[in-house]
Amino acid sequence: MNVKNVILEKSFEFALKVIEFTEQLEERQKYVIARQLLRSGKSIGANVREAQSAESRVDFIHKLKISDKEANEVSYWLKLCKFSRNYPDSDELENQLIEIQKRLSAIISSSKRNNKKLTH
Repeated sequence: MNVKNVILEKSFEFALKVIEFTEQLEERQKYVIARQLLRSGKSIGANVREAQSAESRVDFIHKLKISDKEANEVSYWLKLCKFSRNYPDSDELENQLIEIQKRLSAIISSSKRNNKKLTH
């Protein structure tokens, strides 16, 4: 049976949208923020994917926490875009990011709870 991994799919789709958005930034010669946003935006999904082959539950949680940190950084860059003049609209990306952050938070929390059950 092929089980759907929503966080993997959402983070991959988000990375594709980040690529498109940063291309818009580069067209407007907003290179510095484009590079930062592209790096952290792609990293969310890369770390989620890496977590899928974690060596332990602790390693899994750690990799998802890195994804969450990268998501927080992306949030910062998107907020800068939102409040700066002559930047494209970032609302769609922000909404997708909020959903990813909620999912990451839920997975991390449940993984921590399950890890405590295993160690007690």
